[in-house]
Amino acid sequence: MTATLTPPELQRYARHLILPEVGIAGQERLRGASVLLIGAGGLGSPAALYLAAAGIGRIGIVDDDVVDATNLQRQILHATGDVGRRKADSARERVTAANPHVEVELHPFRLDSSNALEIFSRYDLVVDGSDNFPTRYLVNDAAVLTGRTVVYGSIQRFEGQCSVFGAPGGPCYRCLFADPPPAGLVPSCAEAGVLGVLPGIIGTLQALEVIKQILGIGESLVGRLLLFDALALRFREIQLPRDPACPACGDEPTIDALIDYQDFCGLSGSQENDDSGDTMQDEIPEISVLDLKERLDRGDSITLVDVREPGEWEMGNLADHGAVHIPMGEVPDRADEIDPESEVVVYCRSGARSAQVAGFLLERGYERVHNMEGGILAWSDEIDSSIPKY
Repeated sequence: MTATLTPPELQRYARHLILPEVGIAGQERLRGASVLLIGAGGLGSPAALYLAAAGIGRIGIVDDDVVDATNLQRQILHATGDVGRRKADSARERVTAANPHVEVELHPFRLDSSNALEIFSRYDLVVDGSDNFPTRYLVNDAAVLTGRTVVYGSIQRFEGQCSVFGAPGGPCYRCLFADPPPAGLVPSCAEAGVLGVLPGIIGTLQALEVIKQILGIGESLVGRLLLFDALALRFREIQLPRDPACPACGDEPTIDALIDYQDFCGLSGSQENDDSGDTMQDEIPEISVLDLKERLDRGDSITLVDVREPGEWEMGNLADHGAVHIPMGEVPDRADEIDPESEVVVYCRSGARSAQVAGFLLERGYERVHNMEGGILAWSDEIDSSIPKY
């Protein structure tokens, strides 16, 4: 049985306690609850702070990353002095500073199929603040198998989503997205960008849904997908019923164990994109930035194609070396701007998008195409540090 709130807690949570929907009994439920945060980044930051402020008794944080300067525009758990530190460490420091009554447990490693079930079993609810499809499917399947409810959030550019998955009788993530999109089709925040305040809005909504779930009040987002457009400042929702044929939560589920989710999402090095004959990424010729720079310096005729988004191009590019800018999404319509007789080197931020474009050009009949290994990040590391890393 939960112990009686202490005098300092009665004072701290006074504005909760006068709410009939919360009261002392509700505040004690919050203190007796445990919540696992997947990620201490854009979504995890506001969720962690508001859950701590609300008095959640135990908060777990799964994150194996370190703080980077590019995180500071939106990840408010971390400050300038935290750059280079483990996110899990700076997150715990910030959360306990906000509320010393909260117990914070760190899991400073990557969530994967070998540890997810054990970790999930130790918490009441899960907040999914991940930013990639393999982790989202892993979180979903682990939650369904352990009977945990997931409060889901997703952000990109100026838009966000929020819902509650895995609640009794409600849908799971696979009811919404039965299969992942083709690898590389949906750009990451690092590739597409994100408005800094957006994760604050969605992450706070996730915290709200967690609190409602624990207190059993209000109308939850179970069976509803909330969509937010920051530029229009408009919310809309989509009804999301549970799919009886869902392989995870359906009437006759077929998923009874966790799998290799990198492979499932088409991200393993030897994984083909689909069955249509697409070129496998590991068969696409690559050139290192050192070899490319040497060839450019000696005057070899090479067509450089930058397939990043306009904002990425403006941050830094290889225009001084003759690079042309054709964003990835425009390549099918603008491929004729690339001389099929020339030697072509394609690059992006890290090499993933450019590998797909190189494969596309090879299938279109271009015979001399290379992917710049490591992308502009490698160029910044090894050739020209004046080009910013992001």
